[in-house]
Amino acid sequence: MAEDGEPLGAGPSVRRRQIANALNLSTVLGLGLAGLGGARLTQGPGGLLLAERYRWSFPTGAAFTVGDVVITSSTFSSLLSRHPDLLRHEEHHAQQWMRCLGLPFLPLYLASMGWSWLRTGDRASRCVFERQAGLARGGYVESPTRPLGPVLARGLRRLQLPLRGRGPRRARPA
Repeated sequence: MAEDGEPLGAGPSVRRRQIANALNLSTVLGLGLAGLGGARLTQGPGGLLLAERYRWSFPTGAAFTVGDVVITSSTFSSLLSRHPDLLRHEEHHAQQWMRCLGLPFLPLYLASMGWSWLRTGDRASRCVFERQAGLARGGYVESPTRPLGPVLARGLRRLQLPLRGRGPRRARPA
């Protein structure tokens, strides 16, 4: 990935990523999502495809990348005015799709996002994929970790409520 201030990737490494993400079907999935969500596609830097004005509300976030397709409900000019390094962040996600061989990226990302939420209450702060792509580049603020014991205990208590009923047991009249 390019260092700060350098242009996004170019040359053979970008072409390899594009070919890999086409073959592993992640870019095909990204194009399908962008199309179904009514996004407008343009060619972006670093071999990325930019899809603007996506109409669905899921997934959340300023932008998300599927294969080599970066999708947003906003416009890239608006996003980049607030987060100038966002495309470097998303380019790293495109590389992660390639390294995970495409679709296996999804469950790995979701598991890492779940771990982040358990540790911080935030889906990105401890997500290994977001950290590797650069939290600040993606517009994220790092949240401190929280003790895991109380979080798990609270979760177990919530799971037990439906099993036991919602209140104290009362004696039945005779």
